[in-house]
Amino acid sequence: MNVRRFLALLCAFVCVGASAHRFHAGLTDISYNARTGSTEVVHTYMVHDVEALLTELYQRPFDLSDPDDQAVLRKYVDKQFWLADKDGRRLPLAWVGVTVDTDSVVVFQEAVRTPVVTVATIHDAVLSDFLPDQQNTVNLTAHGSLRTFGFTGGRAELAVQ
Repeated sequence: MNVRRFLALLCAFVCVGASAHRFHAGLTDISYNARTGSTEVVHTYMVHDVEALLTELYQRPFDLSDPDDQAVLRKYVDKQFWLADKDGRRLPLAWVGVTVDTDSVVVFQEAVRTPVVTVATIHDAVLSDFLPDQQNTVNLTAHGSLRTFGFTGGRAELAVQ
């Protein structure tokens, strides 16, 4: 293989790798667990985006397998994501935990002994304060039907009803 062809192929691979992460998205599922009587919230984000955000905010590297660093993530998520009832009162979301792998961060929360039909407003600004093109999708399952809501930096709060 000649040098020019090798450099062209190398450039193509680098360009593909660089553009592979230009889309920033989060996915949240909200559903009711009849067994516990609680509304469960499961967020999924790209680990690279979360670690970059926390590093930018706190000016230090983060390891999301470390419980202390998970506490920092918890504080951030609690500030940026919340649910409210029809009177505008925030529903208390308990932190259940977080799992991290090489690609994603999954955050688990729940509104203890709170039916999903109590949710009247969703506020989702996770990562959109850091990534201008962040798009968060929230899937809400209530009464056997699924509704999907889209959030961006310009639209962080939506009414469910």
